[in-house]
Amino acid sequence: MKITKEFIREIPKTDLHLHLDGSLRLSTLIELAREKDIELPAYTEKELRKQVFKERYNNLGEYLRGFSYFGKVLQTESALERVAYELASDNIAEGVRYIEVRFAPQLHQHKHMGISSVLKAVNRGLEEARDTFNATAKVKSGAEVPFQYGIIVCAMRMFDYGYSEYFDALLDVHKHSERKWIFSLASQELVKASFEARDRFKLPIVGFDLAGKEKGYPAVDHKPAYNLAHRNFLKKTVHAGEAFGPESIFQAITELYTDRIGHGVHLFSPDMILDGDITDRQAYVNNLAQYIGDRRITLEVCLTSNMQTIPAIKELKNHSFRKMKEAGLSVTFCTDNRTVSNTTVTDEILKAVEAFDISPKELRNFIAYGFKRSFFPGTYLEKRTYVRKVLDYYEEIEKKFA
Repeated sequence: MKITKEFIREIPKTDLHLHLDGSLRLSTLIELAREKDIELPAYTEKELRKQVFKERYNNLGEYLRGFSYFGKVLQTESALERVAYELASDNIAEGVRYIEVRFAPQLHQHKHMGISSVLKAVNRGLEEARDTFNATAKVKSGAEVPFQYGIIVCAMRMFDYGYSEYFDALLDVHKHSERKWIFSLASQELVKASFEARDRFKLPIVGFDLAGKEKGYPAVDHKPAYNLAHRNFLKKTVHAGEAFGPESIFQAITELYTDRIGHGVHLFSPDMILDGDITDRQAYVNNLAQYIGDRRITLEVCLTSNMQTIPAIKELKNHSFRKMKEAGLSVTFCTDNRTVSNTTVTDEILKAVEAFDISPKELRNFIAYGFKRSFFPGTYLEKRTYVRKVLDYYEEIEKKFA
């Protein structure tokens, strides 16, 4: 069977690394900006694509430029609810049946809107999209797989004045304290608010993440927050190996108890190891890959995003996914930021199939990893039942295209 774009669109898929504030519809950005009198560099989708949200970027700073505009329009409950609903709807439309939406609630927190209100607003939007789709005749009859979702909260490795009203206030209160202590404190406060929202308000807060600039801001500084998440059964993922090398991935696994790795693109880069005590760098990389594979720690691979932010990857065939595949690691395809990277889950999978000669059997395994290694919000038995339905449905699609 040949893997076509039509086949990929029909099969049930996941997106486990999906940033809410990097995935707004541009039409919504323009509308919200006009409503709130926020200045944009352009007010048509075509011009925004030309000036800000491009196919390729010169550097990470250019890639991140669009987030400043998204952040400004997402400061009300109604805006957060709307974009969450639209994001879920867009995924449903292309056959994605499970998503984990991640974002940093503290970037939207201010005196008129606390973290619980932020989380509730996003959940309302996701819930409405889910319930609308799951009420359709196809889903109710069992002919289609229902849509499910979870929410991952992101802490920031670092921040400065101007990031948000919450961070400004925190820096003011602790202005004589060491900066990395303040960053750690913010992460711990986010974990506490997250499991309270999960336990008290029954929101599907399924995981904790650490995002932001890696260089100079090691993940281990946030170990107290990850300890707290670990003790309260909040699953964990970490942006690691995106700008730094294998050591950052090892640190995330051993120091922060992470269940999955966000990106991990430099897992197989011995030249990026900085520790002088590691004399055999290739052996270190081999052992790390073996450790990850042994424990089925899943890598959230974002091909397009990596191509856009890491200039050294000149062609997709050079992406480390090839080595991940050869090592038999648990990998799932993700978009990272649907709008900023101008991509979809279907596009990501199609690019991988074409660049890395993925067989139908291999693709089925990669799709299965996404569902099996998700932080599904239900019980373990509910998750197993759901995954079984997904795989049965996948097999029916395979028969259709055989």
